[in-house]
Amino acid sequence: MKNSQPPAAPTGTNIVSLRQDRKPVVEFWYEFASTYSYLSAMRIETLASDYGVEIAWRPFLLGPIFKKQGWPTSPFNLYPAKGHYMWRDMERLCRQYGLPFTLPSPFPQDALLAARIAHAAQNQPWIGAFTRAVFIAEFGQGLNIADESLMAELLLEIGAPARTALATAHSRDNKISLRAAVTEAEKLGIFGAPSFVIPGGDLYWGDDRLEQALEAAGNLVETDA
Repeated sequence: MKNSQPPAAPTGTNIVSLRQDRKPVVEFWYEFASTYSYLSAMRIETLASDYGVEIAWRPFLLGPIFKKQGWPTSPFNLYPAKGHYMWRDMERLCRQYGLPFTLPSPFPQDALLAARIAHAAQNQPWIGAFTRAVFIAEFGQGLNIADESLMAELLLEIGAPARTALATAHSRDNKISLRAAVTEAEKLGIFGAPSFVIPGGDLYWGDDRLEQALEAAGNLVETDA
């Protein structure tokens, strides 16, 4: 009897081989300290449904990637004119999308704990709700997402097992796995967030490329048929 299961995904990725009975998967690489990742995280599930694709949540850390480029902090801090434009742009876009916006202090925030929790839970049914809750706390309310008590509160609010989630996030295996995710992001050519990788490996960068990435992935249904 032939194996009816879909071919295995390449090692280290969440992308599966596309079958006619499966939706194409878009990898959503996001950094909790990233302003534009906030915009994408709040919209991506609804838009993915519209385009007939699924989302693989891929939280990671940009800090190690920036350091290899010689940047000790966000380029929005290193280049004041760019930073000034970004904050004004965020005000406009949040107003357009109906999202709350508060400039967090400090910026960028320490997103390590949030990233560890989300990385450990990326295949849990509550990963989307947790991701949105963290971004709202950070960029909507200006709260400190490095605060473990805040993370526990957010987990409980969305109905997630807070104690287990935090314990798993702090585990040695999860810490190693998150570092490996950063290496994987680099191999995919990711240099900023948000980034979207569609089946076949095409990379789209920036919140303003979200719809384009989802549309391109959705079109794979027709080309694969």
